[in-house]
Amino acid sequence: MALWDRIRESASTMQTQLTAKKNDLTSGAFRDASMAMCALVAAADGAIDPAERQRVAQLIATNEVLNNFDADDLRRRFEDNLAKLTADFAFGKVGVLQEIAKARKKPAEARAVIQIGIVIGGADGDFDKSEQAVVREACFTLDLPPHEFDL
Repeated sequence: MALWDRIRESASTMQTQLTAKKNDLTSGAFRDASMAMCALVAAADGAIDPAERQRVAQLIATNEVLNNFDADDLRRRFEDNLAKLTADFAFGKVGVLQEIAKARKKPAEARAVIQIGIVIGGADGDFDKSEQAVVREACFTLDLPPHEFDL
């Protein structure tokens, strides 16, 4: 199986698992951690171009699991996290990982945050090394083993 197909299949599997848990993923901690994860993956290479920002914002707006939350609120939280990362990536990443850590108390939410990161990272068919690395860091922040997600 080609790498492209494996990435697409993995992202699709993660989205299916997320959708199945949709009704359990309604807390503010999950919302905040998810938007932090989206921003972290979008800026994983230390920069964010307008096309990538738009693509991730569109994925957030159309993701069935995230429909539990107000779209404008999600966009604001995503943009706030991106602002932290673009102002100073290293320092901003510390703050964004703290947002992600909010989901640590509920293992199902923590796993869902990682799955969202994989879905966002793999949406363009190229879950690149920098995106994988930040999702792996988020796993450590959430006390989850990266190998559980094939990272």
